[in-house]
Amino acid sequence: MMRRILCSELWCSYYPSSFGALLWAQFYTKPINNVAVIIRRAIESDLQQMLDIYNDIIASTTAVFQYDLHTLEMRKEWFAQKQKEGFPVFVAEENNEVVGFSTIGAFRNWQAYKYSVENSVYVRSDLRGKGIGKLLLKATIDAAREMKMHTIIAGIDASNETSIAMHKQFGFVEVAHFKEVGYKFDRWLDLKFLQLML
Repeated sequence: MMRRILCSELWCSYYPSSFGALLWAQFYTKPINNVAVIIRRAIESDLQQMLDIYNDIIASTTAVFQYDLHTLEMRKEWFAQKQKEGFPVFVAEENNEVVGFSTIGAFRNWQAYKYSVENSVYVRSDLRGKGIGKLLLKATIDAAREMKMHTIIAGIDASNETSIAMHKQFGFVEVAHFKEVGYKFDRWLDLKFLQLML
């Protein structure tokens, strides 16, 4: 049986931000097994499952240059700030469970960077490599275009070849390689910047 990944970013309510309301209706299908994965905008009740995914990534990978686990209160503050700034947060849902999330945010806080954003994509460990990250990344690219952004930057651990390859499939190109700017799990980490012009 075919797994139908239904990627739907569809909402009609006004999203208060400097960029105005967003109204999308996009659908994708991808054969993987027999379960539907839905990409939709996150709501507050998703935050605990998003937190579980994020904390596992902090604890077990170098995808996030962070040592301390986050709390639910920190995730709530993060989500409220995203809403205040007008940046969408997407989740991948399978069998009523959040299995990944993605977002965009300010690349730098100075005013002249206002048309540049940085993206983040996270997928639950047991479901990586199944195409969910690509759908979540696609959602952030579409959102940035709808918001009239000029470019997206992805900061990726230089050893994360899977994420780098995924971004390149969407047209991102490597623009910078910083040597040993992070330190985690008793080793130095390089950081690459990949960029997509919109």
